Amino acid sequence: MKKIEKEIELGGRKLTLSTGLLAEQASGAVLARYGETVVLATVVGAPLKVDLGYFPLTVDYMEKLYAGGRIKGSRWVKREGRPSDDEILSARLIDRTIRPLFPSTYKKEVQVIITVLSVDIENDPMILSAIAASAALSVSNIPWMGPTATLRVGLKEGTYFVNPVVSEMAFSDMDLVVSATDKAVVMIEAGANEVPEKDILGGIEFAKKEADKVLKFINDFAAEVGKKKEVLPAEEITTELKSKVKKLIGEKLDDLIKDWAGHEGEQVEYNEAKKALIEELEETKPEVVVGAFDAIMRDRVRELILAGKRPDGRKHTEIRKLFGQVGILPRTHGSAIFQRGQTQVLTITTLGTPAMEQLIESAEGEESKRYIHHYAMPPFSSGEAGRVGSPSRREIGHGALAERALEPVIPTSDKFPYTIRVVSEVMSSNGSTSMASTCGSTLSLMDAGVPITSPVSGIAMGLIIDTPKKYAVLSDIIGMEDHLGDMDFKVTGTKKGVTAMQLDVKTLNLTPAILKDAISQAKVARETILKFMLETLGEPRTKISNFAPKIKVVKIPVEKIGEVIGPGGKMIKKIIAESGAQVEVEDDGSANISGMDSDSVDKAVAMVEGLIKEVVAGEIYEGEVKRIQPFGAFVEILPGKDGLVHVSDMKEDFVKDPNEVVQIGDKVQVRVKEIDDLGRINLSMLMDPAHDKEKKQGGGFGGGERHYERPGQSFGRGGSAPRRYDRGGGERRFGSDNRRSSGPHFPTSRFLDDKKKDFSR
Repeated sequence: MKKIEKEIELGGRKLTLSTGLLAEQASGAVLARYGETVVLATVVGAPLKVDLGYFPLTVDYMEKLYAGGRIKGSRWVKREGRPSDDEILSARLIDRTIRPLFPSTYKKEVQVIITVLSVDIENDPMILSAIAASAALSVSNIPWMGPTATLRVGLKEGTYFVNPVVSEMAFSDMDLVVSATDKAVVMIEAGANEVPEKDILGGIEFAKKEADKVLKFINDFAAEVGKKKEVLPAEEITTELKSKVKKLIGEKLDDLIKDWAGHEGEQVEYNEAKKALIEELEETKPEVVVGAFDAIMRDRVRELILAGKRPDGRKHTEIRKLFGQVGILPRTHGSAIFQRGQTQVLTITTLGTPAMEQLIESAEGEESKRYIHHYAMPPFSSGEAGRVGSPSRREIGHGALAERALEPVIPTSDKFPYTIRVVSEVMSSNGSTSMASTCGSTLSLMDAGVPITSPVSGIAMGLIIDTPKKYAVLSDIIGMEDHLGDMDFKVTGTKKGVTAMQLDVKTLNLTPAILKDAISQAKVARETILKFMLETLGEPRTKISNFAPKIKVVKIPVEKIGEVIGPGGKMIKKIIAESGAQVEVEDDGSANISGMDSDSVDKAVAMVEGLIKEVVAGEIYEGEVKRIQPFGAFVEILPGKDGLVHVSDMKEDFVKDPNEVVQIGDKVQVRVKEIDDLGRINLSMLMDPAHDKEKKQGGGFGGGERHYERPGQSFGRGGSAPRRYDRGGGERRFGSDNRRSSGPHFPTSRFLDDKKKDFSR
């Protein structure tokens, strides 16, 4: 097998395509490299065993963990399992790019497999995979009207840049992915931070120009490979056959169109008409008869729309009747119904603690998500009976689109420290359930008390095009218009600008002028819907549900994390046990404190804040007496922090026994006298600081010792030696001529530390 390799510069880095090294039995195989990211794209065309009634294209995108030098974290399972959501979304993006370019007469099953072999964490393997898939189809023998070029565009301060690396995307105002041929745009996927429509259009035009370089590169590469394409079979649906079918169906056609427009699911009358035609034209293959009938139906619907009459009687810009309601479910944290015509979605919001974040493992590493949007469309939503189980690729894609639409307005964790899960349950479907999910999710989030920065609405736009001058852009398309039209274009945004965009086409005639009209019309439509939504619920509720956990975040200095956790987790376990709240401390010092009631959370917050608070001389606390010794009482002023109230600081009068003044468990008001050199806290129950000075001036010994005269005795330099009590509680007798005993004298702190280990503070 001859090896061919070519390279160009794209976005300041080398893009390399090669073939002839791997997968020689595939119909087409291309190894693509961008930086140190490497992918293998293969394509195979196999004869159909059964005519499925649609083009059987399958795209599989597989990101192996070895590509990033990683082994699966599970102790028991080391093999990669089912595709992750990100892998499915990458596969869908590539599918949506290449599908419109297959000829309608091509009747083989096509499978495209992309395997990510190496990732460098900077260059996105998805974009490289889309280019590699286009190149693999181009060098294969499969008929295909490509190539396509897929590029990512970033925007910062009015400047567009192509294929930004991962670190650059963090500063970009939008993440725009565009796939284009030499004639038209065929796919758009975008997320944006409320970017104006004109900037989105500018990014699309920028991508289209940059795509020309990649398209020429792939064409030159395919030409050098030089593989001939298969010859397409002749078209079996002749004009004569279409005339026969049209004559047989007669006036029933418009009735069938009206019936189809009324619901999205199985078309009973339409299927019965097909069956009757097959029986009538038994000399013709059934699939050819059905193809002719479908073509007639499509032509008639498009003819009516271009004449100004949509299947359900609406004008081109008219939105179906809207309905909204919040607070539907009593025990959930937030819920809302959003309905547009026959499309109805119930969306539920659930709030959880930061520990509930989703952890994602991929070849690029591990990451977490705190905002998660899931979408489910059960069979009953379209009046059908079908499989219920794990989500389909379509469901994963629709959930991801709604998630991307709302992500820019979700509050940051420092403002709203919750994990947020939103689930959109489709109750009824007839066009654009993903946009109904976006609108319903906005209402549900606000009902849950999530302080989103702006409400988001969305709309699905359609297109019927005859010529570049004769076309109709449709607002709020129904299922029939999606199925028989040329475009499914979804746009979401706030009053400020666009937050997400998704475009799929079935035509290669989508010009920039038509796209501009569609974006402009979409803006008017989503603003109309947004106005209705705000009439349903004008702003987020000020309080979260009673059934949602209460969360507060305390920032702990990193050097004090150990104090909060304690040896062997002793202190944090104590906080959890005494407060009833959960405490989770992150490496950066963020302590997430959560509980089902505010009192337990507040108590835990107070305990944590007490541990990290720096006690300052002069502060007054309400403390609890924890231990009593002959020389005074230890009072806890903050969780885990106590200080000594010496007997001399309990009353102005002489105190013989601390037990006469306080008992263990008493609540007492104390003042911080000082923090000594060893960090110990000295307290006083006397609020007047002047008392401290008077005591010192009254003849006390220096060196930090405190002493008291026993009743009836006097003491002084020349008097008899009194019995004194030092802070350690030890009784010592001093001579009359000096202040030291004949034995070794220990400073107070040493005495405390050596003789009473459990008193250390």
